Amino acid sequence: MKTVRLGRRDYLPVFRQMQAFNAGRTADTEDELWIVEHNPVFTQGLAGKAEHLLVRGSIPVVQIDRGGQITYHGPGQLVVYTMIDFKRRKTSVRNIVSALENSIIATLAGYGIAAAADPQRPGVYAEGRKIASLGLRIKNGSVYHGLALNVDMDLTPFSQINPCGYAGLQMTQIADFVRPSPALDEVADRLVAHLREQLAVEAV
Repeated sequence: MKTVRLGRRDYLPVFRQMQAFNAGRTADTEDELWIVEHNPVFTQGLAGKAEHLLVRGSIPVVQIDRGGQITYHGPGQLVVYTMIDFKRRKTSVRNIVSALENSIIATLAGYGIAAAADPQRPGVYAEGRKIASLGLRIKNGSVYHGLALNVDMDLTPFSQINPCGYAGLQMTQIADFVRPSPALDEVADRLVAHLREQLAVEAV
């Protein structure tokens, strides 16, 4: 599984790059993890409802093809896109979701943050507040999109939406628990290590 570090990028070109990568996959295409930090953007999932955008300001809204409702990406948030051919692996989409959740939980535990998944709501939560979001697209036997972990960011834009469609959902980040906050690259290294372990399912 290859790791690709994209740095800080606008959302839309990376989204189109994901679609192109998935469309061009062959049986021999190596799975990849894309590490990226986005400039401010709201992304609206396939089932997204317009009423979950509470304030329309200067932050662009991009309609995309993952599941779920609206969320926010911005500087200080670690985003990992999981470009995985799950049919080639002895696994399922549900197992991939669990692997992403478990990897986030293990990463947070390394910083002394107790976190857990919620079977009623996707994502990972710490002290009842959402610290990481998940959203996947399944197409041609593969998945793309992935996860977003709040590290040290301005959480204010989340107040302009109902995050993931939940009114009043409170957001949090690593910086609320750990000071000084770890660098984004450091968190990325730890998260990728856990993802590699969790996703290390022998290919068929």
